Amino acid sequence: MDAFSYDLRGLKCPLPVLKTRRKLSSMTSGALIRVETTDPLAGIDIPHFCKEDGHSLLETVKTETGHRFLIRKR
Repeated sequence: MDAFSYDLRGLKCPLPVLKTRRKLSSMTSGALIRVETTDPLAGIDIPHFCKEDGHSLLETVKTETGHRFLIRKR
């Protein structure tokens, strides 16, 4: 299954979490989304959001400019 790529680079907290939540709400259960961010707080906020909302955080990668997350919708 291919992951939907979601480029949220350049957005500041809390927009990466809010936009990820909105996008996931329109996706089917089990769908994958790959989120790219440059907000330093996303490294804390996205994992916390996934835990709170019950999504599976499959991968977290520190990139040159921020973070990349692979999330499976609950």
